[in-house]
Amino acid sequence: MTASLAPPRPRLRHPLSLALLAAVAAAGVGVLLVVAAGAAPGAAWAALDEGMFGSSYSVGSSLNSAAVLALIATGFTVAHRAGLVNVGGEGQLCAGGVSAAATGLALPAQVPAALGVPLILLAGFAGGAAWASIAGVLKTRRGTSEVITTLLLNFVGAGLVSVAVHEEALLRQPVTSSETLPQSEALPQGAQLPLIAGVESPATAIVVLAAVAVVVTAVVLRGTAVGLKLKSVGHSPAASARLGLPVARLQEGGLAVAGGLAGLAGACLVATAPYVLAEHFSSGYGFSGLVVGLLARGSLVAVAAVSLGLGFLTSGGINLQLAAGVPASSVQIVQSVLVLLIAAVMLWSNRPDGSRS
Repeated sequence: MTASLAPPRPRLRHPLSLALLAAVAAAGVGVLLVVAAGAAPGAAWAALDEGMFGSSYSVGSSLNSAAVLALIATGFTVAHRAGLVNVGGEGQLCAGGVSAAATGLALPAQVPAALGVPLILLAGFAGGAAWASIAGVLKTRRGTSEVITTLLLNFVGAGLVSVAVHEEALLRQPVTSSETLPQSEALPQGAQLPLIAGVESPATAIVVLAAVAVVVTAVVLRGTAVGLKLKSVGHSPAASARLGLPVARLQEGGLAVAGGLAGLAGACLVATAPYVLAEHFSSGYGFSGLVVGLLARGSLVAVAAVSLGLGFLTSGGINLQLAAGVPASSVQIVQSVLVLLIAAVMLWSNRPDGSRS
């Protein structure tokens, strides 16, 4: 039988069908984990739902988490459009957090919010962009893989935070006793992100920032010359260079924007209660944002949807442990299984049918 008479690709291999099957399988793993922990699936679901949607506080906390993920994943998408893989969101977030904390603590105590908040956000963006630019310059001038450099810079960024909050000469708060925590002093009130839903909800302006970032990035990538140039470079740097495009500048710029958005997320974390820079303040958001970017596969709509899903699941997982006795890490396991399954089905769906004469 000739290739032209080969049977059509089964609908089971449609990306949406595969994603739904992966989600069902991951949910099954979650049920098994709940049963293994000795909890009833119904009680566990009620606790998870309560943690995600049960109060204004839980919804606001979930939205904040989703916004952080969306900023990092949006940056990943920009770099990916230029043909680069930015796995350094964690380090860039740390660099942005340090820059924002240093800027905020240098401001006068009575700084107005109209000045203080933009300054620390700009400082966070600049810190993350500068951190990512190290990898960008090494990529374009030395040919070093950005995957390796951004990955290694994650550990350097985490070390930078640790040094900054342990050294009084840097950002550590004055030590008054042995119980003084290794963290910075609180940012002045004028440098703290404002709440957007009243005092009963912790949702801050980061939710608005993330939404604007996603929309603006989508418009730029899909409807401007810059987006077209980045797409061209992503498809073929050599062909783009022959067409006269500044390939190196576009790649460096794409990675810098990715780092800047991750740094902006770091600044927002520092400027959210308790308004201090502390070790492990990033809470692994950089790696979770990378997961969102990988799952979204270049779609900003998917970035928003996946960020919301993982953000609410993270908050629900905390209540899952408190109310049902199921370890919160179970949610992380389910997320990891989901990522692995989607990656596997993507590889399978992209395989040729192999039906030849």
